[in-house]
Amino acid sequence: MANQKLDRLDKQILKLISEDARIPFLEVARACNVSGAAIHQRIQKLTNMGILKGSQFVIDPEKVGYETCAFIGLNLKNPESFDEVVEKLKGMPEVVECHYTTGNYDLFIKVYALNNHHLLTFVHDKLQPLGLARSESLISFHSPIDRPLPIVDMINADEEDL
Repeated sequence: MANQKLDRLDKQILKLISEDARIPFLEVARACNVSGAAIHQRIQKLTNMGILKGSQFVIDPEKVGYETCAFIGLNLKNPESFDEVVEKLKGMPEVVECHYTTGNYDLFIKVYALNNHHLLTFVHDKLQPLGLARSESLISFHSPIDRPLPIVDMINADEEDL
């Protein structure tokens, strides 16, 4: 995928809204020394380019009862069933990420479960019927780094670097 051409203003806007998605556009405009209309236009441009993919509130899974976070590597018996398996994974609320990967797994997923028993039941009752040759689960004890893409470095980067 080709890199999109971003100027300094685009990068400033991305930095500000990545730090606080609820920042008012007029505050972004003041920080960037441009009009509010210019910010609206730039946000629309960044959205149309596919760089911005909406905004959302981030819910702390543990605070709403999901005590177990796990990463699960999946090996499919039939690798041709990728699309079918991914569609089924999309219907499982426990699955919050799914990646096609190189290496030891066909797919790598991130899952939240209420507890270890819920995770065991999820793997046994929901994942195994997908036609897995095998799976490997890694439980995360804690995530000391969890952040969006750091836009800070992009502002000072040369256009050719992006």
